[in-house]
Amino acid sequence: MLRQFRLCESRIEECAADGASIHFYINPTEEEKRYLIDVLKIDEHTLASALDPDELSRLEFEPEHVALIFKRPKNYSAEDLFLFRVASTGYFLFKDKLVCLLSEDIPFFDGKIFAKAASLQEVMLKKIYRTIYHFIDHLKIINRISDELEHKINKAMENRYLINLFTLEKSLVYYLNAINSNAMVIEKIKHYAAKFDFSQESLELLDDILVENAQCYKQAEIYSNILTGLMDARGTIVGNNLNVLMKTLNIITIGIMVPTFIVSAFSMNVGIPLARHPLAFWLIMGMAAISVVGFMIFWKIKKW
Repeated sequence: MLRQFRLCESRIEECAADGASIHFYINPTEEEKRYLIDVLKIDEHTLASALDPDELSRLEFEPEHVALIFKRPKNYSAEDLFLFRVASTGYFLFKDKLVCLLSEDIPFFDGKIFAKAASLQEVMLKKIYRTIYHFIDHLKIINRISDELEHKINKAMENRYLINLFTLEKSLVYYLNAINSNAMVIEKIKHYAAKFDFSQESLELLDDILVENAQCYKQAEIYSNILTGLMDARGTIVGNNLNVLMKTLNIITIGIMVPTFIVSAFSMNVGIPLARHPLAFWLIMGMAAISVVGFMIFWKIKKW
């Protein structure tokens, strides 16, 4: 699918093909891929890398354009079962156009940051800036989910909550790797800023991007360390909950066995005391009740 936009008086607006300078290819067809390779001279390997979720971020300078592979959070769905994945985005900056390749449909220009854009270079930088905030938004969601799972673990003994936490921990590893990979590319963009012909505002935005990405990485690292450091403690909590339950069941079982033994002893088909006593039934029930009380007192004294 192809969606096209243009810059009109520093505003981004969707338009027809004739006046478009910004082209978004979402999961391009084979015909669109051939156009990008044969007409726009985009390297076939680089084109495949832009749609490969396992590809690392990188920056390449071609004769007619600049190729940028950048990592972004993948759209989350319930089918992912708490696993937050990353995807790749390809930016190909020409003198008169910006081509973006995506593997899935996402909001293109959401947020106040895109209210004004003076050049294609600035549009690309703002897309990178928005991607960083997308990571931060996902990190906040992961933190909230982690808090909810911790609360459930403290109450329940189900392994699925621990498995969900392991999955979140795995997601943070993916995010840390992606954010670190992006940081190297951002540093490289700053190093070769002269080749991009950035304006003064774009250079200031690039500095902000470096700071925000570093903070994003630090935040992801803190969340990852917290999850990693407390996984053993949470496993211990589950084991302790199981021990408490087994202790309670043992108390109930032994508490039932003591009066059962007394009642069983007086129900044997042999000559026994109280066999002909008119209050035998109540005396036996009383002894059973006293045995239960005695057992509970003994349990309290021993502090079991």
